[in-house]
Amino acid sequence: MSGTLETQKLVTALKAAAESTRLRILLLLAAGELNVKDLTQILGQSQPRISRHLKLLVESGLIERFRQGSWVYFHVSDRSDGGKLVRRLLEAVDSRDPVLRRDSERAEALKREREAAAQAYFRNHAADWDRIRALYVSESAVEDAIVNALAGPPFKLLVDLGTGTGRVLEVLAGRYERGLGLDVNQSMLAYARSKLKTAGLTHAEVRHGDIYNVALPAGAADAVVIHQVLHYLSEPAQAVREAARILAPGGRLLIVDFAPHEIEALREEQAHERLGFESEQVAGWLADAGLGSPEILSLAPETHDDRQQLTVSVWSARKPDAAVAAHQPQNLEWIGQ
Repeated sequence: MSGTLETQKLVTALKAAAESTRLRILLLLAAGELNVKDLTQILGQSQPRISRHLKLLVESGLIERFRQGSWVYFHVSDRSDGGKLVRRLLEAVDSRDPVLRRDSERAEALKREREAAAQAYFRNHAADWDRIRALYVSESAVEDAIVNALAGPPFKLLVDLGTGTGRVLEVLAGRYERGLGLDVNQSMLAYARSKLKTAGLTHAEVRHGDIYNVALPAGAADAVVIHQVLHYLSEPAQAVREAARILAPGGRLLIVDFAPHEIEALREEQAHERLGFESEQVAGWLADAGLGSPEILSLAPETHDDRQQLTVSVWSARKPDAAVAAHQPQNLEWIGQ
């Protein structure tokens, strides 16, 4: 993308942005993806009014929309000319403005509320987690796909983001010299530690960690796995960027999650924030994070049971060797600290 717009398109885009509510919407969507309900809660305005503003912003090319089940999300794309224009315009906005600060605080509060609900669900179902995952598609097939996608010599350091029960560290036990699982939920971590100890996996450990702000230096990991985590997150693209940051040049990122579906009950019953992901959407996140085009594998359910109509997608991408300076050998002693 050139980052430039034809004169008429530029005039249309500027007119669309030149309204206080729409400017507030652009600021919120530049920080993350939101739906109409989210925006009505944050801005305190009616749904019809917010919908009209969003329609105008989409038509002017400043934002993009995508559907997940019955919900539609909006965001500012880093790849479109309109999105690049939005970010240039927002650089001139005074973030100290009290109205804008309040919007940002409300958006963060909404995000924390949803993630707290997800964490409560995890705490209540930690011991049943592997069984719950197996309801949708053969877990053995998914695990075989994970192992095959990361075939080759063992990695010096493999990081499992949102490790949950630590199952990925078990499945890939022979594929790394040191394995580190990170999760924000202490109940999950306690259960994972017990499982790893029982399995005798002394070269793997789990720790408390934030998937949005991983306490590892850039380029520390040779492989990163995000297994069935993104659909619980308010900001999945941010998690992908953070995973790419900690990858060494030539390192591999593996994402496992659901393809798009319409099982709305999963939002309430199992705390799903997103109803699956289009491959093009995930590929866009990977590109924005500086990773190469992914290899994609789809694993369809084997039965026609209504509970098993979810297809699992596996995205595998590599960080180009030239993305950052030559990778220096990592001192892994800090892992045991």
